[in-house]
This record gives sequence, C-alpha cells and structure tokens, in this order.
Amino acid sequence: MPYINVSTSAKVNNKDKLLEEISILISSLTKKSRRFVMAKIDDNCQMYFNDDKPSCFLEIKSIGSISPSEMAKPISDFIYQKMGIPADRIYISFEDVPASLWAWNGRTFG
Repeated sequence: MPYINVSTSAKVNNKDKLLEEISILISSLTKKSRRFVMAKIDDNCQMYFNDDKPSCFLEIKSIGSISPSEMAKPISDFIYQKMGIPADRIYISFEDVPASLWAWNGRTFG
C-alpha cells in the first residue's frame, strides 16, 4: 500500500532497477511488505526549480507508517546516490492516507 511517485527532470537510464531499489527502500522505511509497494517514475520531465538544473519531486503515500522527519534524509540520499540530484533540489511530499480511502483488490483497507 505504500506508493512512491518520482518525477524528475533528469534522464534515468535503468528505470526498472531504480524502481526496484526505491521500492526496497520504501518498504524498509515504512516497515511494510515490499509486495505492496507501488513505485512510479516519470523521468525527463520538464521541471523548473529556480533554474533548469536537474531536480526531483517525490510523492509518498501510505496508510500509516510515515515518519517524514526520519524518512526525508534517507530518501534524499538515495536520490543523490542514484541520480546525482542534490538534496537542495528535491521536494518530498508525504501523505498518510486513511484506510477507508485506499482500496486494493476490489475493496478498501478500512
């Protein structure tokens, strides 16, 4: 049920590997099964963040298990290591979604 959406102006060469690795990271940080992590990437997007240098916007949603103050640094570090985008060029949006507003397999979680 955790979901991560990565939008970046950078070109990502091996999207499959990046998606797998970020799924593992999000699973670890939320302590939720990797089986339920959904990851999406939109690379080479037109983005502007004070200039045209590479930047990244991440949306992370989950039913509970979100701790933005503990998750922001490891996620930013991951993006820097894998894509070379520094932390001051990354925004992260965290959303704790009520179980009644999240569905899977034809029914809501709550």
